[in-house]
This record gives sequence, structure tokens and C-alpha cells, in this order.
Amino acid sequence: MPDFSAKYMPIGVLTAALQELTPREVRDEYPDQAIIDWIDFAKDLNVDCIQLSSALHPSVADVPPEALLDPVANHLDLREPFNASRAQRVLKALDENKVGISDIGYFDDMITGDFGIRQKKYDFMVGIMNAAQWLGVKAVCGFVGRNQSHDMDQNLRDFEEGFIPILQQAKNRGLVYRVEQCPMPGWNTTDCSANNIAYTPGVWIALHKIAKKHGVGDQFRIHYDPSHSILIGQSPRAVFEYLKDQGYNFLIDGFHVKGQVIDSKAIAAWGYWGQPIERGDRIDGKPHPDTRQWGNAWKVMPCMHELPGTARPDPLGYLQNRTVDWLDHQLAAREYLAIDPSKTPLIVEHEYPPARTQDREMVGNMLKHSVGFMRGIDQAAAHMYTMQNEVMPSYKLPVQGIGRESNRC
Repeated sequence: MPDFSAKYMPIGVLTAALQELTPREVRDEYPDQAIIDWIDFAKDLNVDCIQLSSALHPSVADVPPEALLDPVANHLDLREPFNASRAQRVLKALDENKVGISDIGYFDDMITGDFGIRQKKYDFMVGIMNAAQWLGVKAVCGFVGRNQSHDMDQNLRDFEEGFIPILQQAKNRGLVYRVEQCPMPGWNTTDCSANNIAYTPGVWIALHKIAKKHGVGDQFRIHYDPSHSILIGQSPRAVFEYLKDQGYNFLIDGFHVKGQVIDSKAIAAWGYWGQPIERGDRIDGKPHPDTRQWGNAWKVMPCMHELPGTARPDPLGYLQNRTVDWLDHQLAAREYLAIDPSKTPLIVEHEYPPARTQDREMVGNMLKHSVGFMRGIDQAAAHMYTMQNEVMPSYKLPVQGIGRESNRC
């Protein structure tokens, strides 16, 4: 009998899901304890891997924590450079718990117009890449960002001048840089919606062409998150098909599995660009002097993030691209993208606002079931794909029905 094996994707969690799993006073004194504790926690969640979150330490960060919609987690603490002894301790914990690291995430503005801060972030990313080498991790993940003093076309030059050197550092270490595509509309108090230029396939292709020209095309890949497509009215299936039609379906190299539930009333009031006035983040044409008010810039988003499994099934919402159809997402990824599913991580990213808490039990229970939901969905999609693309064709059997189509609605 032929061997028609379904390929499942490895399931992981971004460690920013629980920033303070290890108390701050402990992790500041023993910087690797946060990683060790998260590896132990990951075993309880029944995941295959973690995406290790890193960030500038709060004592040296350029953006105040109160201005962030989703607080970052510096679980990989690089106030001191990572080294062999630190790596040995982390690798031991990974081996004992049978958990891997998919990549290391540092989500920041890498081509900011403040060149002093840009250099600081560049140096920090190089430190992350060094840590990835010590740990045998093959990729890092983050944003590109945007120079706010320049228009989008000028930012292509900023990418060439400020981001290509990062890709060259990745190449020197045998690493891939996976770009997450969130447009980051409330990242600052300006009225700009695209604060991370690498937010849509048309831009990915333009940036890849620049990277390829400089010999680092293989280092530039996308860590795709369907919630960001839903935010700007795109269908994930249509995105995947577009990339295939353009010959760029190799760009997607990993996934954040985080949903988006569009607020229809907010769309009626403000449209997809979101609330542009009276947010409370600015006064008299300047950012509010109380930095706690800067977080109001995120009112621009007419939606709420979904932790997979927390939103009710919504067939009409799927067709209107108001929420993520997870089964179709996993099918479409296999149908259109040039991926090996068994080597392409699905990373659960918890940013569901009502459950953004530091309660380990609460977050743990939600993550455990979200991971189980995604594992079940992915396995169902894997078997459907194998049945319809391998088993049935081998017996000359037709596939029934029509199914979802990229531009059907």
C-alpha cells in the first residue's frame, strides 16, 4: 500500500504571552532564569517549540512600557553578551524538556529616523544573532520598521542603507531574518498607518528584490500573521495565491497564529483606517506630555486580537475577511506556499486583550487549549490536503464541491 503521510506543522508559543513568568527581581539577577522557566512552562503547554522573546531591557528602552499596546518581554536578556556557559544551561533545559526554539523574536523599529537609536537597535539585533548561533537556532524574527521623516519610496532607500547590513550580519552567521508584517498603526502618535513598511506582499517583493541585489535574498523571509491581513481587509488565501502567481511563494517561512475579529460598528464609524481624531494621544499638535496617553494611538485599530480558539466560528465573517478561517488558512498554506509543513513553525501569539494578565494559571489554561485547538486544526488540514492532493488523485477520484476561492466574494 502506498505511504500517504500527512505532514503536521510544529506548534509553539511566543514567550511574550507571559512576560513576568519569572519575577523581574529574579530575572534581573539571574538573566537566563526567565528562559529556563519558560522552557519548563512550555513542556506543560505540550508545545514542540518556543519563539523566544527578546527586547531592550526596560532600563534602556526608548519607548515607555505604558505606551505599548502589547508589552514586550526580554526573556533573552542581553545586558551582558550571551556566551558558551549561558548557552550550555539553556540547551540542557531544552534537552531535558524536549522543547526546541523556533527562532528569537525582537520586534522593534530597525530603520527609525533617529540614527543614534537605529544604531542601538542594530547592535542589539547583532547580539541576538550571536545568541542564536550559540543556541543552534537558525532564524531571528522581527519588524523592518519605518523612517517617519521619509515617505514610503524614500523608505526603500532606508531599507537599503539600514536593513541590508542586518541581513548581511544574518548571512555571516548562517541565519534567516523572518519579518513579521504587522503595519503597526498605533506604534506612534502620528497619523501614519503603515509604520512597518513590510506590511503587504507588494512591499515584500520590492524589499526582496533589493535584498537579492545585495546578495542577501536568502536571508529575507516573512513570518506571516493572518491577523494583520484581516486588519487591512485581505484574505490570507488570496495573499498566498498572489505570492504563488508572482513567483514569490517561497517568501513565507513561518507563522504567527493569532486571529483578528473586526468590529463592524467601528468599521461603520471609522473605516479600516480606524479612529483618526480625539484619541487622547496628542495635544496641540504634539505627543501628549503624559506618555501613558500614547497608548491611545492604538484606537486606530477597528478590531480585537483573537487567541486561536477564543472566537466563535463565523462562516460569513470568513467570507468577508472579518476573522480568520483557521482550517482554510492551513489548507491554503499547503496549497500555495513553497513550504515543508514539518519544518514550518506555527507560533501561537497571545495578544487577546481581556486575557492579557500575568496570572500563570489563567494564561496557562488558555494557551494549553489554544495550542490544542491549533494542533487539531492543523492535523485536520494536513489530512484533508493529503486526501485531496495525493490519495484521491492516485485512485483517479474527483474532489467534491467548490470550497473557498481567493476572490470569490
